[in-house]
Amino acid sequence: MSTPAVWIGTSGWSYDHWNDVLYPAGTPSGKRFGIYVHEFPTVELNASFYRWPRPGTFASWQRRLPEVYRFSVKAARGLTHTRRLADPAEWVDRLVAGWRELGDKRGMMLFQLPPGLVRDDGLLDNLLERIGGRIPVAVEFRHPTWHDEEVLRILERHAAAYCVMSGAQLPCLLRATAPQVYVRWHGPSHDQLYAGSYPDADLHWWADRIDEWRAGGHEVFGYFNNDGAGHAVRNARTLRALIRT
Repeated sequence: MSTPAVWIGTSGWSYDHWNDVLYPAGTPSGKRFGIYVHEFPTVELNASFYRWPRPGTFASWQRRLPEVYRFSVKAARGLTHTRRLADPAEWVDRLVAGWRELGDKRGMMLFQLPPGLVRDDGLLDNLLERIGGRIPVAVEFRHPTWHDEEVLRILERHAAAYCVMSGAQLPCLLRATAPQVYVRWHGPSHDQLYAGSYPDADLHWWADRIDEWRAGGHEVFGYFNNDGAGHAVRNARTLRALIRT
């Protein structure tokens, strides 16, 4: 029996401050995507949170990806933050239309809930029911009321992944609620999100956790979101080197 795959990358790829870290100085922004996908086997698209792309844009990305690749996507804030998950049908149809264009390069879709959205089991259950398994889902909860066993059982019932988080003032709950585990590293700082670089000792610890999840039969997706000064790139490189193949 083969060991489940692990996919490690970063949240987004087009950052000016990654010059001389991932991109040679002077690299035009339009060339960054090709360089990124040559080094990392997966990416989490973050621009989709602010403006949901047309299906044709997803199709264009799909054609430019290597043969073996996983492209994860952050769901639009129009659904998660503006509507706050209410009446999701129209938005879900739009998400699915774009998602299908990625073909066999699809990773997972992340639904990051706003910090001010308190626990509402009905909203969560309705969203996942509406999706109906058409998209492999990970949910990142930012309000503390969501971190509850009953919420985890809702995720398990729909085979949706609880998003494991590492970051300032965020609980680090190591739970697998789906065939996939989804991890986001928002930086090691205790005071500021998206700041700082993870020490090697921390990355060794995370490599052990990933090995445990895979030993339990879970495919693992992990994305570094501490993009400042290129920390996400360096941390992703180090963690990938530590993981057993």
